Parts: sequence; structure tokens; C-alpha cells
Amino acid sequence: MNLGIDPKVDFAFKLIFGSPEHTRITIHFLNAILNPPHPITWVEILNPIQGKDFAEDKLVILDVLARDEQGNRFNVEMQTTLPVDLPKRLTFYNALNYVRQLNAGDRYFDLRPSISICVLNRVLYRKTPEYHLSFRLRCDQQPLVFTDDLIFHTLELPKFERSKAEISGCSAIEKWLYFLKHAEHAEAGDLIRKLGDPEFEEAVGVLNMISRSPEERQFYEARIKFLHDEEARMIAARMQGREEGREEGREEGREEGRDKGREEGEVLGQIKVYQQLLGIPETPSSELHPLSLAELTSRVADLQQQLRDRG
Repeated sequence: MNLGIDPKVDFAFKLIFGSPEHTRITIHFLNAILNPPHPITWVEILNPIQGKDFAEDKLVILDVLARDEQGNRFNVEMQTTLPVDLPKRLTFYNALNYVRQLNAGDRYFDLRPSISICVLNRVLYRKTPEYHLSFRLRCDQQPLVFTDDLIFHTLELPKFERSKAEISGCSAIEKWLYFLKHAEHAEAGDLIRKLGDPEFEEAVGVLNMISRSPEERQFYEARIKFLHDEEARMIAARMQGREEGREEGREEGREEGRDKGREEGEVLGQIKVYQQLLGIPETPSSELHPLSLAELTSRVADLQQQLRDRG
């Protein structure tokens, strides 16, 4: 039987990677992503979920904040949507995580690096095929690094493609991305055998725990509903923006072919929105424009079905 719990849902993600009871998972994940010269051996979770009160109006799902034995700070988060201001948001919270280290009288010398890891179920950088990108402060004129104290990692799940047959021989980072993408629809024993390391067995155990606990399963399902509602609001906002843009165009006198153009524009907009929600690459406009309205509408219906199939 499939696990039936999606580790990309923020509640499940937090319990897997941000629980004091499962720091072995956090350590394994951080070492897989960062590949540090000296592997991390200990972490403290700085913002664990407290208690068992999972009431939706009392618990806000937070990113995973952690500190290792060297004092390095980590901010790990899962993004199932793609806010337009995401880079600014990541910069703000990584900088905040950095400055919060200092208390009155502390020295700047004592500051340790702050590292942000953002797992994305959307494509942020469409012009590059790499699913794992890292960023730091560098010089524009010379190959100089200004500081390693602020580092950002993005992991774009839609770009990652590995089959079930080949995953056993993959790297640790690839195994974690496979786990995040496919665990929901995998059978527990089969997934554990494929991924191998005991940390993956522990992570599968967390998903099983959520599935079997009525309280945690109820909150997990409430979070899914909340995320779906957020996606629906984003769709409505985008559609409204496109409609306002079309209205402005009409007011500027674009009369010829207005009705046909408006209808085709709406369908093209729907295709792009559904592809964003599904986390798949957007079809270039040059490929869509030659298609007939019937062909475009058929594509919309197919994307809608894919979204329904995902629950």
C-alpha cells in the first residue's frame, strides 16, 4: 500500500526535517545538499513544533531553523507555490537568521555563516537545466568572494528526473529529491530498499506516523486544503490581472479581432497558470500561438485533469 502522505506539504516537511527527535534526518539532508569539507555531525532544531496542539488557528507552519556544532545557521523551507518576491523573501530571512546571532557586546568576528536551503516544487530559473543552484556574495569584476557568510541553495524538483530503477545508485542529494517527489505514491518497504540509508527509513517512518495518527492526519489534510485555497487565490489574482490588462488594451483602441484575441488570450493564460501549479515547464508562446482555439482548449482540459489527479 502506498504511503499516501506527501512530504512536500509543509506540515509533513517540518516533522521530517525539523523535529528534535529526528535530527539524524536533518544532518543527513544538510550533508547531502551542502557537501561540506567537514561533515556535519550534530544539529539543534531552533524552532520545533511545540506540544500536540495542531489546531489550524494556533499553529503556523514555519521553516526549519537549525544550528550545527560550528554555530552555522540553517534555514530550510519547502515552497509549493512560487511567490513573485521569493528571492527577496529568502534574502530577508537569511539575513535575519544571520543578525540574530549577535547579542549586545558580541563581536562581529563571532558571526557564523547563515545558509538558506529552499526546495521548490516550481521552476524558478527557466534558462538553466540544473536543479541545484547555489549563490553567495561575489565580486563583479574579479573572481573574488566577498563573504561566505550568506549562502543560498535552491532545489527545483520539476527539473529532477530519475527513474525508480536507477535511484539506488544515485547520490544522497538525488535520493532526497526522489523521496520528496515520489514518496507519497510509493510503497514504504520498496522505497526503503531503493534509498538504502537508515535516515530514509526514519523519514518513511515519520510519514507512516502522520498517516496513522488521527490528530496529525487531520492537521495534514487541513494544511493541504489551506495550500489548495492559496493556489486558488493565486489563480484568481492572476486571472484578474490578465483581465485588467485586456481591459486596458480595449480602452486603448485595439478593436480588430478583439473577441477572438480575448478568448485565445484567456486560454493561453490558463495554460500557463496550470503549468505553474503543476510545476512543469511553461510551453513557449511561439509554440502555442500557431495552435487553433480548439487545440488550446484541449490542452487546458488535459492540464486540469492532471491537477485533479494530483488531489
